[in-house]
Amino acid sequence: MKNLQQAVVETKLSNYIQVSTAVHSAVLGSSYPPSAGAFRDDVAGIMTNIVKFLHSNNAPLPINVYPYFAYASDPGHISLDYALFRSKKPVVIDGNLKYYNLFDAMVDAFAAAMEKAIGTEDIKIVVSETGWPSAGNEPHTTKKNAQTYNKNLNHRIKYQGGTPRRPDLNLETYIFALFNENRKVAGVEQNFGLFYPNLTRTYPLWYS
Repeated sequence: MKNLQQAVVETKLSNYIQVSTAVHSAVLGSSYPPSAGAFRDDVAGIMTNIVKFLHSNNAPLPINVYPYFAYASDPGHISLDYALFRSKKPVVIDGNLKYYNLFDAMVDAFAAAMEKAIGTEDIKIVVSETGWPSAGNEPHTTKKNAQTYNKNLNHRIKYQGGTPRRPDLNLETYIFALFNENRKVAGVEQNFGLFYPNLTRTYPLWYS
């Protein structure tokens, strides 16, 4: 990353290109409650260096946020409504912060970990991947659940602003994925797409 950044600067492209790297929630050793977010001990040094590098270059940390996997691993304690943005009351109360959906809680756990790593809140975040599989682990993976997640995600990003910890955050977010990946190992990993490989829709992106 440092070498890439140097090349970008030397070619006078730093106003147009930002060097970064995406990370998965597996780098977190603690994420509940969100304010307890911290990087795993075995990757803390690497992640601290990455966050320092990004902060010094005013670049964001792209994070992959998948409420589906958290929910599917513990459906007895994590409600589907919390994972699908449908909860009408706070599910997690963390100090004076209230969490109505798992997506926000996961983003804020990353934010807390980054703040602890370098001692400042002035760090940008981008959600580089998020989505819900439409098949592969029924009953948790259905077309209706996938459609509901992406529809409610769109509404949350468009109308609700930042997260409880970062209320002023303009949370740039990308849905994974455009196509189902039929060459992956059978299961949920094949089924995040909005389209099948033959270009037919897996489900309407938004409710009609």
